[in-house]
Amino acid sequence: MSKEIKISVRNLVEFIMRSGDLDNTRSGKNEVEAMQAGGRIHRKLQKQMGANYTAEVPLSITLPITYDDVSFDLTVDGRADGIITNNLIKDDVFSVLISPEEEMDKPEITIDEIKGVYMDVNHLTEPVSVHRAQAICYAYIYAVKYQHSRIGIRLTYCNLETESLKYFEEVFSLDELIEWFEKLINEYAKWAVWQMKWLLKRDDEINNLDFPFEYREGQKDLVTGVYKTILRKKKLFIEAPTGVGKTISTVFPTVKAMGVGIVNKIFYLTAKTITRTVAEETFHLLSEYGASMKVTTITAKEKVCVLDKPDCNPISCPRAKGHYDRVNDAVFDLLVSENEISRDLILSYAEKHNVCPFEMSLDVTLWSDAIICDYNYVFDPNVYLRRFFMNDKQEDFVFLIDEAHNLVDRAREMYSAILHKDDFLIVKRSIKDGNAKLTRLLDQCNKDLLKLKRECDEFELAQEIDGLYMHLMGLMTEYEVYLQESRGNDGRDEIVKLYLDIRHFLNIYEVLDDNYTIYTDYDEAGRFRIKLQCMDPSRNLMKCYERGRSAVLFSATLLPISYYKEQLGGKNEDYAVYAPSSFSKENRLIMVAADVSTKYSRRNKREYAKILEYIKEFTRLRTGNYLVFFPSYQMMQSIYDLAEGEITGLVMQNSSMTEEDRELFLEEFVEEPDTSRVAFCVMGGIFSEGIDLKSSRLIGAVVVGTGLPMVCNERELFRGYFDAKNNNGFDYAYLYQGMNKVLQSAGRVIRTNEDRGAILLLDERFLQNQYYQLFPKEWFPFEPVNLDSMTNMVMDFWKGNNNTGN
Repeated sequence: MSKEIKISVRNLVEFIMRSGDLDNTRSGKNEVEAMQAGGRIHRKLQKQMGANYTAEVPLSITLPITYDDVSFDLTVDGRADGIITNNLIKDDVFSVLISPEEEMDKPEITIDEIKGVYMDVNHLTEPVSVHRAQAICYAYIYAVKYQHSRIGIRLTYCNLETESLKYFEEVFSLDELIEWFEKLINEYAKWAVWQMKWLLKRDDEINNLDFPFEYREGQKDLVTGVYKTILRKKKLFIEAPTGVGKTISTVFPTVKAMGVGIVNKIFYLTAKTITRTVAEETFHLLSEYGASMKVTTITAKEKVCVLDKPDCNPISCPRAKGHYDRVNDAVFDLLVSENEISRDLILSYAEKHNVCPFEMSLDVTLWSDAIICDYNYVFDPNVYLRRFFMNDKQEDFVFLIDEAHNLVDRAREMYSAILHKDDFLIVKRSIKDGNAKLTRLLDQCNKDLLKLKRECDEFELAQEIDGLYMHLMGLMTEYEVYLQESRGNDGRDEIVKLYLDIRHFLNIYEVLDDNYTIYTDYDEAGRFRIKLQCMDPSRNLMKCYERGRSAVLFSATLLPISYYKEQLGGKNEDYAVYAPSSFSKENRLIMVAADVSTKYSRRNKREYAKILEYIKEFTRLRTGNYLVFFPSYQMMQSIYDLAEGEITGLVMQNSSMTEEDRELFLEEFVEEPDTSRVAFCVMGGIFSEGIDLKSSRLIGAVVVGTGLPMVCNERELFRGYFDAKNNNGFDYAYLYQGMNKVLQSAGRVIRTNEDRGAILLLDERFLQNQYYQLFPKEWFPFEPVNLDSMTNMVMDFWKGNNNTGN
């Protein structure tokens, strides 16, 4: 059996041909092309070309390769921006006037590679080497495929504001192209041989893999559903209560699909570090059952950087000097030695080879079977992994999206953009060389924002900002030049930050549609700002899903599932399932207090005292570990002040906890404690989801309030938008977000089939239909209580547990 190895033209040339330093001060050379705006200029230029221009031409070639006594097929593919046919067929109706000398000199075909840039194209003295290499690859593929002895390439650079153009043209013979391409492939061959051998081994092991547990009720149906979803190229939305085993139920069928060639790469996407750990443990479990895979976890640059603060250039970081000369050896060493490529392994091998650990981890993903990472590496337009998603070509990728309820708000922020007026003045003061043109352009943008500020007392919708947009475009051209020529400025951090903010703002402006609202207001520090607010991220997310084969979105709190399916880019033909709980209802007690409220109108000392009595009584009746969740730090502090000296083992979450603080906090939740521990936490905070306190490490949770967000201008903006769209403004802006926090907080109790625990909801609104209809099925029936009846009910519940050992 032979394996075909595939690689894109872009990834091939970037991987093999890079060299030299890692340098963030060279803003234009290494990352010269723009993003969405670049796509716009591509399309515009292509439409302006004549009849002899064919745009967006897919090109592919499969070559038989023999290396180190191993033979295999290598497929290199991509999409040329344009093919120019230089000798149009002449007939009686139409002819092209061209001199014989010109006709002899000009190649019959020219490959066009278009790059949209913010910089002044006149500053380019030669094409970027990687861009040139891409064009040469396409020229080789085209010349071989269509038997051309000579072929040309043209690099077209276009300024995004002025649309001024600069061309770089070359002509190659077929022999020159063959020699150049064979050298490139020979350098890549050792990687391809390693990959081919690895894929054969991996697939053989996967195909012999069985599900590692006895299936729980409904679990086999869930596993089958995930596999069929991938097979049919659909999306699946799963509401799966804790204990169903949703991680193994999604990972296992995806891995099995990889073994038979349906899936090329798995992206396991999470919002929090703790869920990344769960994913790592699941892949490790499969390896213990005989299925080896290359699994790489991407950790944020700030957390793996060897400096106190990332500053990727040879002056600031010794590893940046010659990084690209060493990194391929580092990657190969890691790949042939390790399978489960964790943060610690990345740090170790990066130190061994003296390279940047973050950049190295991104390179390792090219060869990984599964990538565990934050949402933003797939969805964020500024951070997404361009090596996989740049060309918007659909690949056999599967996106497994854990805790998918978090993606709604995360996506809204990813696809929104903010500019602060003060930043323009700060940058203007930071420019020390008196760049008059840049100063004037900063002033113009500041004046545009000042005009908007004068029209905004507190919060104002902006109807039209085309003037600001055009001035920002003009600013970016000069900004690009300045960043390349002025690398040692003391205020460079602020200068670069504004540059990136403007670039993101312009890119988001390019995709504005009826899912957006533009407004101005003042932040908490009183700074005036303008925001392009994404109200509904579904279209943006759909475009991301289209880069892969299938997506599976799952959470224990994906209710109502119709809302999440709509907001997260589901289509009518996509699937949604509610996985049945495997827990015994006798092991869980759910109560709702009928005589307390956290409505703003009733937030007073008397009501707080009543809430405290419930907490005291609930935690008094059995020694153990408890979590109490509040809707805000302010309320938590107020009730904590009343509770000091009243509750045994009382502790409170700190608003500025580090990862280490968090771990120490959780370590105090021990099995079978001699004295109670009652921890006050905030709903929606670091302890309300993603933590896994099993058995007697947690026996009860109190949820104070409905979790509704505070009323503010932005929330009211969402309310008005969705009232106009579907008459569900309150639900979309407040209710669903609040109830998700409630469900997540309560879900900390009972993590396994053997666990037993009680949940107390403190707000009379939970007894209203619009609230309790959002309870998961396994919460029914629940018990309305007052203080006295709660005492009796909790005592009876724990009496029924005397023989459990908890």
